[in-house]
Amino acid sequence: MSTLTYPEVGATRLGPLPRGYHHLHHRSRVGRGAADFAAAGAAITEWRMHRASGARVEASARRAEPGGDVRVSLGLGPLRFTAPCEVIWTAYGEDGRTGFGYGTLAGHPERGEECFVVDLAENGTVWFTVLAFSRPASWYARLAGPMVPVVQHWYARRLGRTLRRIVAAG
Repeated sequence: MSTLTYPEVGATRLGPLPRGYHHLHHRSRVGRGAADFAAAGAAITEWRMHRASGARVEASARRAEPGGDVRVSLGLGPLRFTAPCEVIWTAYGEDGRTGFGYGTLAGHPERGEECFVVDLAENGTVWFTVLAFSRPASWYARLAGPMVPVVQHWYARRLGRTLRRIVAAG
């Protein structure tokens, strides 16, 4: 287990999100009913959502488990950014919720935590949520400045669309 680069470990699970960071909250509907909830939860926790969105994922376990290492990389060719993380917490169906949160390790361009969760609402709607707090850790993230939140929101929306497609495909 490596050292996390921020002190507010677990804040994406328990809240509130800490001050002094950029906050991201994206929510989208991805399906309806128990079968869609199960399919969405499996796609998130088995890394399929990230991979189907175009990210490369190297994980120490087949599915998200606390203490597991994961490296997510995005980009093309030499313009690929790698983000090493550690899974901080997981939820597997408890209270109609499945997903995980991971935190940044040394070498990640940002410092903070992000979670990917699906919830099954009482009316049967399956909601996907990305919740994160982050601030720059690398020179290039600082240089990118206000573009970083724009890219983070774009990627969260992309994950929502990707998950919706996975669920619809069964």
